[in-house]
Amino acid sequence: MNRPALINITPEIVAAHGLTAREYETILEVLGRTPTITELGVFSVMWSEHCSYKHTRPLLSTLPTKGPRVLHGPGENAGAIDIGNGWACVFKIESHNHPSAVEPYQGAATGVGGILRDIFAMGAFPVAVLDSLRFGPPSDPGTRKIINGVIAGISHYGNCVGVPTIGGEFSIDPCYTDNCLVNVMCIGLAKHDALMTAGAKGVGNLLLYYGNATGRDGVHGATFASTDLSDETAESRSCVQVGDPFMEKKILEATLDLIASGVVIALQDMGAAGLTCSSTEMAYKGGLGLEMDLDLVPQRAAKLSAYEILLSESQERMLAVIAPEQLESARRVLAKWDLEAHIVGHTTDTGRFVIRHAGAQVVDIPLAPICSGAPKPEPVEPVSTPPVWRDWRTLDAKDWSWNDVLLTTLASPHFASKSWIFRQYDHQVQTNTVVAPGAGAAVIRVRGADSFIAATSDGNGIWCALDPYEGTKCVTAEAARNLAASGARPLAVTNNLNFGNPRTSPVAWHIAESIRGLGDACRAFDTPVTGGNVSLYNESSRMAVFPTPVVGMVGMIQNAKHITRASFSAVDEAIVVLGPLPAHAGGSRILRDMSGDLIGPAIACDLKTEKSVMDCVLELIQGGWITGASDISDGGLMITLSEMALANEHHVGFRVRIPEGTSDVVFLLSEEPSRYVLSCSGDHLTDVLAHCSHAGVEARVIGRTAPDVADVAHKISLPLDRLRRAWMTEP
Repeated sequence: MNRPALINITPEIVAAHGLTAREYETILEVLGRTPTITELGVFSVMWSEHCSYKHTRPLLSTLPTKGPRVLHGPGENAGAIDIGNGWACVFKIESHNHPSAVEPYQGAATGVGGILRDIFAMGAFPVAVLDSLRFGPPSDPGTRKIINGVIAGISHYGNCVGVPTIGGEFSIDPCYTDNCLVNVMCIGLAKHDALMTAGAKGVGNLLLYYGNATGRDGVHGATFASTDLSDETAESRSCVQVGDPFMEKKILEATLDLIASGVVIALQDMGAAGLTCSSTEMAYKGGLGLEMDLDLVPQRAAKLSAYEILLSESQERMLAVIAPEQLESARRVLAKWDLEAHIVGHTTDTGRFVIRHAGAQVVDIPLAPICSGAPKPEPVEPVSTPPVWRDWRTLDAKDWSWNDVLLTTLASPHFASKSWIFRQYDHQVQTNTVVAPGAGAAVIRVRGADSFIAATSDGNGIWCALDPYEGTKCVTAEAARNLAASGARPLAVTNNLNFGNPRTSPVAWHIAESIRGLGDACRAFDTPVTGGNVSLYNESSRMAVFPTPVVGMVGMIQNAKHITRASFSAVDEAIVVLGPLPAHAGGSRILRDMSGDLIGPAIACDLKTEKSVMDCVLELIQGGWITGASDISDGGLMITLSEMALANEHHVGFRVRIPEGTSDVVFLLSEEPSRYVLSCSGDHLTDVLAHCSHAGVEARVIGRTAPDVADVAHKISLPLDRLRRAWMTEP
């Protein structure tokens, strides 16, 4: 057997591949010899944090993942849940943080492309995208460039493919200056019998490659995503892929056509680690081996090495397993979409990954070690490291002009209208969007199923920096409240866990506590986790991001009459706050912006209370008693009331009072959980209060809707057009 000349694998080469000395020793033990440089590259990407989850897999295994609606959970390209009438909702969230920091437009665009492929690789048609974005202050010229590039990349890719971006988040904090967070969630729909999995079956079946040719873009992208950003790595633009949304549209349609024609046994997109990960994972899941000849792989660059072909993350590429007798059928389907079929290898019964290139065997590795045998990292003792925070009571509010506080807050990049972003997204393509971007949760129609899906993505680095356990519980609860306020019963969760370097004790503690909080909250809300993504090493030499778990959650609305908007709808309706009275203003985003400090203490979530208030809100909505609903979270009651007034086009504002004995700061700014603002007509107020009393849920009438005014006990007294002018400020 011909073998390429061995390159002397030095400690420097090992380190450059992101492998530790201990991991390299394990490679030598697995192979019983020195690896080829290509084999070293394969181990490097497959054992990277991005592919192996080596620091988090034991913790993630504690999350609840099963439930009566779960059709496919973690381990597939995306999660899938039953939504009735033979339909499945397929959804997942992924990050493209490092690529977006280095090359914002392509980094974000290819993040959208990658998550779309995860969805249609499951046999589902993508129907919606949500983007959860975090940046440093836009006043920084470098940050401004990143913001513009990321939003342009998301809008261009989604608009060209024809998938609406229906919601998400846009958050600003100095901790994200060096490491922006770009998390993208996608939702797809499929009939149960159309769902596809990634486990290969059958010895001698063919590996079918289709889509774009392979280039040098994205080589070692998975490894790049598994290290801190430094000046050196920031120049690694070759690790950032280049997207082609028009090719994506062709392979989307072709993939669903192939699945519908019954020719596909297994399917996976070539995402992180490219051809290596897609091929090895399919074979390993099926208990098989595989052989490939890289000379058969279509290439768009001259003289690509085996290393480059295997590790390239060139976009818009798919790999399918088909039976030999289905080859001609597959070719006909692909030709219909102007795509070529390339047979690059076949499955074997050896359990090995065997690769040939230019007449030589360049890889021969057992699959089990590369797919599930990443050595456990050296243990890092998670150490509780509470951050430095300032008590909210040290802020002297006696001389504050609350009018100025509100106007300044509404004009700030974090709280101002995101319409300048939404205008760049075609959120109405496919004509299924019922509740558009800007609400707590977006809602889309499921044609043929007589139901609606509500979706949201939520995160809050401030809460989690103060206490990662309670903060993640609160983030999960906020996602559930956003769905409930729209009229939807929460069903399931996908998560994107964004943290710094897991090899440090504080970050190890953040991760462990955050996942513990996510698990406890999901069990309380009966929302199993069907999959997600972990993004670590989001830090630079100057700073790390706050621990920022992002929770993507989907829910269902069975009756169109129950779809509820986060807005006031008519004058002289009662404004009711549901939930316990807040005790403090710790965790406040507004107070952080005003002071520049983290403001404590941390907020905490009583999951039993949260669930009971949520159930009560859903019952009120289903009873037909509520005209508008919004949860109280980021910005507190002051922002919730303002947004409900600004969300309507009828100049309906509010006049509310502050309960006796309550601090102005706490009443207006507290972000403590388990609270909603509801509006209802006078005819239904008695029913609302009686139902809340029967359910054991605190409810207080704090005022009424009023024409064209924002008034809080005369501390705030502004016409709505003043609020709107401030709110429409573009950063």
